[in-house]
Amino acid sequence: MAYSEILYDVSDKIATITLNRPKALNAWTTTMEGEVRAALIEASADDNVGAIILTGEGRGFCSGADMNNLNNIQQGASSGGPTSDSVRAVDNAIPDGLALSNDYSLRYTYFPTVPKPIIAAINGPAAGLGLIMSLYCDVRFASDAAVFSTAFSRRGLIAEHGISWMLPTLIGPANALDLTLSARKFDAREAKEMGLVQKVFPMESFMDEVRAYATEMATLASPRSIRIMKRQIYQAMLNSLEHSVLLANSEMPASFESEDFKEGVAHFVERRAPNFTGK
Repeated sequence: MAYSEILYDVSDKIATITLNRPKALNAWTTTMEGEVRAALIEASADDNVGAIILTGEGRGFCSGADMNNLNNIQQGASSGGPTSDSVRAVDNAIPDGLALSNDYSLRYTYFPTVPKPIIAAINGPAAGLGLIMSLYCDVRFASDAAVFSTAFSRRGLIAEHGISWMLPTLIGPANALDLTLSARKFDAREAKEMGLVQKVFPMESFMDEVRAYATEMATLASPRSIRIMKRQIYQAMLNSLEHSVLLANSEMPASFESEDFKEGVAHFVERRAPNFTGK
């Protein structure tokens, strides 16, 4: 598929999706929204992809919704038109992706249904909707040039697209209230201290470090294990401990019968690199 506002590349078992509006700090548009979804569908179906990196071109990750779009929404509201289509729940679960609660099948919450790990490589400013997109990724790494902001309260908006649930889930209610109510800017060091990002790397080696992590995951971990554990963890965020234990118990017999389990034991005993099939 040809893309106009993102770049899509697959090499060494890694699919890299790059938001590509650098002059606008990769501000989010409806075109970009559709292309990111299409790229995630493409990567999900590609057996040559073991991990996905989402990043931004130039010095920004994503500065949030394009201000021209926000201005159009404001004009629509003043004329009595709809203020936003974001209130409409749509079936956005990835085709043939992970079967999860409907909570993960809305317009911006579908990333967890992608059956492969998504790594947010936050190279620069991430604000508003750009920050939200990173929260729905599985792992977040930041460069030391990254700057974050929820932004909404300074635009007269509210906590959009599930950030009111996802942010406190990841960093706790007190930190979430601080960041949403103030909309203050904070740097990568503070983001790591809160647990918002897992690691911070120097900008000059940032993508090399991210790709090294993604390569290790894509080549040494069983795709089947990743797929099932991703589903377990996201579903557990909505369910009880008992449900999580029972689900794990129900999955174990199939794991023991899988090709990846047999290969996992064989490559360890034979002291060689694994050759997982995902089955």
